[in-house]
Amino acid sequence: MNDSTGSRSGLTRRMPGWAIVAAFAFAGLSSAFMFTLVVPLQAELPELLGAPREDTSWVVTITLLVAAIATPISGRLGDMYGKRRVIFALLIALMLGSLVAAMSQSIVGVIVGRGLQGLTTGVIPLGIAIMRDVLRPARLGTAVAFMSATMGVGGAIGMPVAAFIAERFDWHMLFWLSLSLGVIGFIAVWLVVPTDTLLSHGRLDVPGVIGLAAGLTGLLLFVSRGADWGWSSPAAIGSVAGGVVALGLWGWYQLRTTDPLVDLRVASRPAVLLTNLAAIGMGFALFGSNVSFPQLLELPASTGHGFGLTMMEAALVIMPSGLIMMFLSPLSGRLERLFGPRPLLTIGTAAIVVAYVFVLIFSTEVWHIVVVNCIIGVGIAFSFAAMPMIIMQAVPANETGVSNGLNALFRSVGTSSASAVMGGVLAAMSVQVDGHAVPTAAAFAVCFWIAIAAAIIAMVLAFFIPRSTPEGRASLPPSGR
Repeated sequence: MNDSTGSRSGLTRRMPGWAIVAAFAFAGLSSAFMFTLVVPLQAELPELLGAPREDTSWVVTITLLVAAIATPISGRLGDMYGKRRVIFALLIALMLGSLVAAMSQSIVGVIVGRGLQGLTTGVIPLGIAIMRDVLRPARLGTAVAFMSATMGVGGAIGMPVAAFIAERFDWHMLFWLSLSLGVIGFIAVWLVVPTDTLLSHGRLDVPGVIGLAAGLTGLLLFVSRGADWGWSSPAAIGSVAGGVVALGLWGWYQLRTTDPLVDLRVASRPAVLLTNLAAIGMGFALFGSNVSFPQLLELPASTGHGFGLTMMEAALVIMPSGLIMMFLSPLSGRLERLFGPRPLLTIGTAAIVVAYVFVLIFSTEVWHIVVVNCIIGVGIAFSFAAMPMIIMQAVPANETGVSNGLNALFRSVGTSSASAVMGGVLAAMSVQVDGHAVPTAAAFAVCFWIAIAAAIIAMVLAFFIPRSTPEGRASLPPSGR
């Protein structure tokens, strides 16, 4: 069914708009929590699972990899078969994956469960797409800002929660917690979110799904595992070369087939393309702080640049960024309505630059790191609120699911890159202290300079995004019927 008045009549809200936003926000927070769920356990996973460290790293890597591949695919499925239905399927995958991991004693079961948990990341762009369909334009900006912020809030708040459970309970409790979150999210969406009828005709582009999965797998394996394999090793070179070739063939096929998985002509529009490229920098900045700051905070004070905090204390220092994102969501929505999403994205990227410059100059006290995380929270809140609005003003209503999914994919590429690059730098620039490899102060400085470069590139890209046109604004639904 196309985007018509008749089809919109099926979008009946059984519950108030705030209830719909709250249900999606909870589901989004739960899905974002999956990225930091096992972060406090990373150092202990080899002992807990009886496997070498190069194998246990897949417990983190598999979630990022599956999330990046599945998000645009779930967006397309939502556009075709119903976003609410696909959200249910993703939340079921979260519950199933949590159950598998919670009942597993071996690394295989945990990796399978973590892979299923990665599927649920598509809840956030699909939720934003449904909001476009059912909310009035006056409320849409604030709602989208709040939903977008859950990607950062869930990870930041989830880290101390995960640290608390990891320190006091059996590690399986983390997965029983994620199972509970999935059940609550499923019930909330089922109770308050209306059935969507704004569907697009067509079929599922199976070759497109296979090609995108193959290409992204090759590139993301190179990014996430290249440091362990050796960047010039046959495995790394073969991975990146295979990924590039697969994506090239995939793009050629997408431009020539009917009902493609991703309409590259829409995705290549300047507003969409530049926003997606900027999303890489924003994802890098967000996850870069999650990689570097905990290590800096937990290093022994005897190193001269560490703070000697416990895992729980370090998580609490990082948590303010998530709280800032949550509290700034209403303001982000108002600013977007007043000035448009493009200036908001520019301000957000500039704030990230300021944050990392600050930590380069001031990083001798714990409160310095708290201030930096607060500034990062401001930048991510504004940026993540702006990007979906820019996308939705530039694409047809029946392609919002896959388009926002593609934007989430680019953010995932940024987070995966940050994990690999920051981790590689800190591992390479280290010294032996009491028999343990400890990153040097120069290693952290290099990480911060890399983050500054990524944020500056994102800021320049944001500056060149075309201003929204009346035609683009008209693509938003006139009311929330």
